[in-house]
Amino acid sequence: MRCWIILAMIALWLLSPLPAVAQQAATASSAAQSRAEVLVLGVYHMANPGRDVFNTEADDVLAPKRQAEIEALIEVLKRFQPTKVAVEASFSDNGVARRYSEYVAGTHELTRNETEQIGFRLARELGHESVYPVDVTGEFPYPRLVDYAKANGQSDAFDALMAEVGETVEAQSEYLASHTVLEALLYMNADERVTADVGFYYRQAHFGEAWNWAGADLVAAWFKRNIRIYSNIVDLIDSPQERVLVIFGAGHLGWLRQNIVNDPGLRLRKLAELVK
Repeated sequence: MRCWIILAMIALWLLSPLPAVAQQAATASSAAQSRAEVLVLGVYHMANPGRDVFNTEADDVLAPKRQAEIEALIEVLKRFQPTKVAVEASFSDNGVARRYSEYVAGTHELTRNETEQIGFRLARELGHESVYPVDVTGEFPYPRLVDYAKANGQSDAFDALMAEVGETVEAQSEYLASHTVLEALLYMNADERVTADVGFYYRQAHFGEAWNWAGADLVAAWFKRNIRIYSNIVDLIDSPQERVLVIFGAGHLGWLRQNIVNDPGLRLRKLAELVK
């Protein structure tokens, strides 16, 4: 009889930690699930503003074929169920809110800009009251980098790097010409493409020297702009249940992804997850 009592006590002792372990696991799982989600959608500039060093050549997004493709993209983005839509426009631009209100009221016709073609359409179909501009302007000392390369006999190496960037953008334009908008964005948002884009910036940081960090200063300026954009995105998050869709030029994509994935309070989402 005494042996059975001892065995029962040992069994209880062995089993007693399990509820605590299970509780810890449940707490960790709950914490992971309670993170706000952010999906950064890297896009090409549909209105062809030509503001970048290299620019994707886009056909008319207002053409019936492209409009149908935009509608198909909107249906895919709805699967994310965003609670807020953030766009690439100055955070101090009150015109975004005004134009969106006019669009909802039926008095504003969408422009070719992706902010409106994607952001405004999606927000209205989801019944959102607002669209949120989160962009920040910043320095981009590219001429200084070019001058450094010229002055230090590195023009050939720098030109070769820039030629790679040009070829990448040209390939992107060709892909867009023969594919749907959704297919083109999946191509641009693919992990390997995003990694290569960020890598181009780091390779520019090779051009410079002590007290004249021309390339490093350019990368630092680009990082500064993107970390400020990230800060504006975070300011939109009011609860762990938020799901924020961020629509930005693809050049920002890798940097914003890095900022979000390194924030323990956020969960990064990607376009490819929505089409599986």
